[in-house]
Amino acid sequence: MEIVKIPKMEKEEYDRLISEQHISRIAFKGEEYPYIAPFLYVFDGNFMYFLSTKYGRKIKYFKQNPHVSIEIERYSRDLSNYSFVVLTGRLVEVKDATEKKTVREKFVRLIKDKNISKNIMVAIGHSPDDPIETITGEDNTNIWKLVDVREIIGLKSKT
Repeated sequence: MEIVKIPKMEKEEYDRLISEQHISRIAFKGEEYPYIAPFLYVFDGNFMYFLSTKYGRKIKYFKQNPHVSIEIERYSRDLSNYSFVVLTGRLVEVKDATEKKTVREKFVRLIKDKNISKNIMVAIGHSPDDPIETITGEDNTNIWKLVDVREIIGLKSKT
């Protein structure tokens, strides 16, 4: 029996996938096993940015080793169509006040444009009763940026 390989995506295809989606999974180097967590992200065409609460295991693992793998996917319910991309690189915490404000504004636009439930606010360290614009004014989340991307693997169904 012949092994059939999943077709690779071209750069334009995986860039489009990254641009169209907004949920990723980040794999950190854990203690004994990798630690994987979902993250809301924005992509500005050059960099991916992630909002992180300032608590939890991800903070510990980020500080111990910022090298990560990030996965983004899209698929139909019956899996007749699917595509996914995995990026390996390093996360850095954004410290520059101007960059942080710009990225926070992008997250507010994303939540509004995608009509994401206000329940997402809890996942990023806010009350669901807070206005979405609270993200831009308060500093109770970290902003991480993916840099030093070493590899990008994009695969897709044949159709």
